Amino acid sequence: MEAFLTSAVLVALAEIGDKTQLLSFVLAARLRQPVAIIMGILFATLFNHALAGSVGVWLASLIPPQVLPWATGLLFVGFGLWALHPDSLDDAPKLHRAGAFVTTTIAFFIAEMGDKTQLATVALGARFDMLAAVVLGTTLGMLAANIPAVLVGEALAQKLPMKAIRITAAGVFIVTGLVTMFGIPGTVQ
Repeated sequence: MEAFLTSAVLVALAEIGDKTQLLSFVLAARLRQPVAIIMGILFATLFNHALAGSVGVWLASLIPPQVLPWATGLLFVGFGLWALHPDSLDDAPKLHRAGAFVTTTIAFFIAEMGDKTQLATVALGARFDMLAAVVLGTTLGMLAANIPAVLVGEALAQKLPMKAIRITAAGVFIVTGLVTMFGIPGTVQ
């Protein structure tokens, strides 16, 4: 349960203001088919994060157990610092002739490649070595951040305190990294 909840919370916070959330706003405005867009986000995220989580579990099997908490902890601290930098969307997605679902699935999968939430999924897979819990948690986090973006669109983005959310996400990542490296203060390991 810890792997699932940690994955969901970290990715939901990291996704606020992320380029894939910005993509959700653009897709919602251009395609105006929220169910197809949400299903595309779901499928793209499940596939992308299953690959990313698998890489994390695989990497964890290669890294010595005494080094793994330090490696993943430092990654989380790095993600925290990365979360402080606002993302931007480089290009508007091209509408695929197969429709909103296919357009969203392809655009979202590609946008997620090398994104902080994908790399966080790699680190979470390595940290917890529980692929299903991590993938389900990160997917839930992505949906929790992106479904409102699809349904409410740009109006929501203008009302959210993006700087405060980025700082909170950064703090959660950094604390997770520190706990991964040093444990929870006051507990015996």
